[in-house]
Amino acid sequence: MTDANDTKQNPPAPPEAEKPKAAPAAPDAAAPASTTPPAAPTTSAPAAPAAPAYGSAAGPSGGGGRSFGGGGGAGGPGGPHKRGKRNYVRKKKVCRFCVDRVDYIDYKKADILAPFIQERGKILPRRMTGTCARHQRWLTVAIKRAQNIALLPFAAEL
Repeated sequence: MTDANDTKQNPPAPPEAEKPKAAPAAPDAAAPASTTPPAAPTTSAPAAPAAPAYGSAAGPSGGGGRSFGGGGGAGGPGGPHKRGKRNYVRKKKVCRFCVDRVDYIDYKKADILAPFIQERGKILPRRMTGTCARHQRWLTVAIKRAQNIALLPFAAEL
């Protein structure tokens, strides 16, 4: 009774499935090389390299592109594995106005505003200075007011 259930669930494999699939591919790859006549012994040309495998770094197109084969081995996609990969964790920038508990950014204090503008007069973005959104808005207004009354330059003289 268990034999009948086994044959229903797992039918016997056809005889073609037992043959290895890689065996027919090897004669095909070597066939063009064997049909060509051997090189003349007087020329000292280097031997032609063997055809690259499908999953190799050279790929089927011959170019050194991304391989479509298996996982990332030593020569897999992305190149060889890096040993001791550095994990850089960026330090979180903290708004210096929040730390000092500033309620108002005075436009008349140019020495406080000067580090927040570039040499060309542009206001530095939050991602570079680390100021919070509220203080960046206040800082922008203060810098623009200081520029209008010539406490800060609109642009550096070249």
